[in-house]
Formats: sequence, structure tokens, C-alpha cells
Amino acid sequence: MCVHHMMRRMLGILVFAALCLSKAYAGLGVVLTEGGMVEGSHQNTGLFRYVDVFKGIPFAAPPGRFQKPVRHPGWDGVLKVKDYNKRCMQVNLLQNGVVGSEDCLYLNIWVPQGRTVSTGLPVMVWIYGGGFLKGASEGANFLNNYLYDGEEIADRGNVIVVTLSYRLGTLGFVSSGDSELPGNYGLWDQQAGIAWVHRNIKAFGGDPSNITIFGESAGGTSVNFQIISPHNKGLIRRAISQSGVALCPWAINRNPRAYAVEIAKKVGCPTDANMVSCLKRTDAEALTVAGDVALQSSASNPIVHNLKLSPVIDGDFLPAEPDQLFHNAAEIDYIAGVNDMDGHLFATVDIPSINNILVSTPIGDVKKLADALTRDKGTAAGAAAYAEYTSAWGNNPSNSDIKKTVVALETDYIFLVPTQAALYLHAEKATTGRTYSYLFSEPSRNPLFPSWMGADHAEDLQFVFGKPFSTPLGYWPRHRDISGYMIAYWTNFARTGDPNKGESSVPVTWPEFTDTGHTFLELNHNTNANSVKQRLRMRYVYYWTSVYGSLPSIKS
Repeated sequence: MCVHHMMRRMLGILVFAALCLSKAYAGLGVVLTEGGMVEGSHQNTGLFRYVDVFKGIPFAAPPGRFQKPVRHPGWDGVLKVKDYNKRCMQVNLLQNGVVGSEDCLYLNIWVPQGRTVSTGLPVMVWIYGGGFLKGASEGANFLNNYLYDGEEIADRGNVIVVTLSYRLGTLGFVSSGDSELPGNYGLWDQQAGIAWVHRNIKAFGGDPSNITIFGESAGGTSVNFQIISPHNKGLIRRAISQSGVALCPWAINRNPRAYAVEIAKKVGCPTDANMVSCLKRTDAEALTVAGDVALQSSASNPIVHNLKLSPVIDGDFLPAEPDQLFHNAAEIDYIAGVNDMDGHLFATVDIPSINNILVSTPIGDVKKLADALTRDKGTAAGAAAYAEYTSAWGNNPSNSDIKKTVVALETDYIFLVPTQAALYLHAEKATTGRTYSYLFSEPSRNPLFPSWMGADHAEDLQFVFGKPFSTPLGYWPRHRDISGYMIAYWTNFARTGDPNKGESSVPVTWPEFTDTGHTFLELNHNTNANSVKQRLRMRYVYYWTSVYGSLPSIKS
């Protein structure tokens, strides 16, 4: 009887506790936005902690073909926003069909909650990468585990996370090079999403005056475009570009009309004065498939030169060359950095032998690659680049030395040097904005890669989004270390503009990047006082920006 009485009492305590917890998790419930009411779901993340999640809120109307986005007309009743919406239409992996929809301008929100409903939280808006051709606001999905799930960042950093979508490929970036088909529709979509967040995030507990945008690859480049465009004045407080800036060689399409003509021919449109009106009437799927990327690359035809559907200098969103627009970011705090072997992914496509320990990479391939990357400046530039990158080889370079040189050449040209140039420009033009530089060097987890591999392109994403915490069985403790460091630095920065100050402790103070010191932080699981360094690959930055940059371009 005594035991029975104790069990009943324990059960009563548990029921009472459950009721208390359910009351403690008051959360946001139904939220009123400018378009109408939305209702999401919530996820427990710990004792008296959980995250409100809203998936698939429309931030603009279904977009008109080759038109800027406009505000959503709104809806009646309560819109249930518990599932991701369709991604924007894009080519499939085989590039012979499409996935997604033209109606795709939606965003997702994660709001951390404690014992009381959150207010005044910093807001972090994520812009995905994918070469302006592919990607989605939720990211890749494996067993319902989405790459861009904002829960870990929101919960660990006590910030609101937003992920948004934007048009891609032909529908997002084709341009006739004039006002008839100006292009940059995908950038306008991003801007519309950021503006929606600015107008509505207060209802979700966010601080509209403290918005940080962050992104990787084409998303990092987009972040840079957003902060230098005059159209975002007063909307963005801070920004983080991971492996991509506006100065990257693939960030701007210099000859958009030629590619628009190419697409028109593929879909059977004329290439005369009627081209644009025909493109506007053409089936969206056919247009999307026509905007594929040529994957038949080689050392002589590197894939970086085949990324043609990208932003253009349209005289509107981008009124001038990117390097002339950094004054627009003078009051915006900015972090930019790269992965130490960011170019590996591209080098693998151009020269597949670099990953095969049984196959040597011919020295001739390095020469061909140097020539191809510098083709705008003629053969002398290719010879100079080859000499610069092979100067430490000696008479008999090892096979791994040759392979590593290929990766270094592509990393520097595609990502590292443009990022350093963007950091110089931001620091030079900044008034109140602070500048920070990093190098991410956590070795790749891919067991198929060579032993000398560092961090490949996009390998930072899993750590920023806290995958070692949400899927712990797939990682070692050291991976939770680097993930924790990155979330701490990123969310502190979003809160205060200083990655060292906020609610999260960090392993070492990360100094600002200045015109004189060029200080950067090397980020990996062993980040400590020795990780603060200066003048990242200065010899090669100098070569590309000064020596190569001063050579005259040849007429094509």
C-alpha cells in the first residue's frame, strides 16, 4: 500500500511538472505578420528551453517572369507554416530536368525561447550558395536532417535565425545586358526577404535594427553584393561572407547578352529584337535546363570560367563595379574568410588526378591551368603565375607537392585573393564598421581525400550549423569544439559587432583586420592564442592584386 501510494504521488508530481513545463513553454503561438497570421511549431532543446519554428512564410508574391519581386497580397485566417516550401526551380543533378517551382519566395524562422517569451533578439539571415544555379533555404537533406536547420545556432547563440530563398539559374540571373532584361532577379529576391525581415521580425521577438546577413560561396558573394548595394541603406547592421565575395572572378557576368543569346537558341527563340519577349513566354522548365553549366572542364578550360549565370552590373542594384561601391558598407560590421583548400572542389573537376594517390598529376597540367586562369592577360601572365606557384618546388617536386600546388592555385584565384581584396576595401572605406578576417582549416572528414587535405569548399557549413551537436554519432569531440567556436564567434558578432563579446565564451580574442596589421584568425578545433596570425598568403595576394593586376588585358 505504501509503495502504491508513493507511485501515485510520483505520478502526480510528474503530471504537475508536465503541466508546469507546458505553461513555461508559452512561446509565440500565432504571430501577426504584414500578410496575415502564421502559426508554426516548437521544438524542445533542453530544460526550460525550446525553439519556435516557422517554415514556409511567403515574403513576396509568386514572382513574375523576369520581374522584380513585389509584396505578397496576404491571406485570410491562420496560415500553418510547419513545412519547408518548394525550392526555386533549378536543374537537377544530371542537368537533364528540373526540381522546384517558380512560386518559391518563402523564408523560415527559428526563435529561441526560455522561461519568458524572447524580445529584442539579434537576427541572422542566411543566404545559401550553389553557384547561383542550385540551392535551397533548407539546404541538402539526409534522413530529414536539413543542412540549414537554424535550431542549433538559435539555441546556442540565443539569436533568431532566418533562411530565405531566391530565384536561380536562367529565371534568376539571365540578362540581355540592357534595361529590357536587366537581370539580378535573384539578388532582388534576397533584398525583398531582408526587407520583409526588417519590417516583420519584431513580431517574432527580433530586433529589426540588428540584422546580420551571412552566407557561403554564391551566398557569401550575395551577402557582399547586398551590403554594397545602395538599396539596403539602414536594413543591414552586420554581414559575414564565407568563401565568396563580390570581387570573385565568377561573381559578375561580364558578357551577359552572349549567354542570353545562347539560351535563346537552345529554347528556339529568335536572337533579334524579339528575343526577350519570346524568353518571357517560354516554358520555365525549358529555360532552366537551357541555363546549365558545362561540366566538361579540364586544366585548359577550368570550371570557374563556365559559371555564366551570375549577377550583372545593371546600373540599379549594382550601379557600378563592385570595388567602387564599398562606401555603401562603411557602417556595416563585416567578417569575411575562406577555407584553406576552398579550390579543391573545383580542382577535382578540372584535374581529377589530384585525388588519386595511384595516379601522378602531370606538371604540364599545372602549366595549362596557370595559362587558363590568366588567359585574359595573355601567355606571359600564365608563365609568370606558373613560376610564382612552383618557385618552392626545387628540381624534383613530389607528386603531393604538384597536387597541392593545383589546389593552392585554384583556391587563391577563385576565393582567397578576392576575399583579401574585399577585406582591404571594407577596412579602407569603413567609418563605424569593423572588419574581421578568418581562415578555416579544419581537415576534411572525407575519407576518400588525400592525407594532405585541408578544408574543402563548403566544409565549414556543417560546423556553423551545429551538425556535430544535432547528429553527434557522425562526429568526434574535436568537431564539437570547432562547431562551438564558430557558433560563438558568429552569434557574438551578430549581437555586438565584435565576435569576442556577447553571451558565448570564445577560445581566443579575434583582433580586427586593419589596413596595417592584416590580422586574421585561423579557425579549427585547436584554435588558441597561436591562431591569431598576420598577412595571410601575402606573397600570393600581392602577386595577383599588384603584379598580375597591373598587366594589361588582351582583347578577346
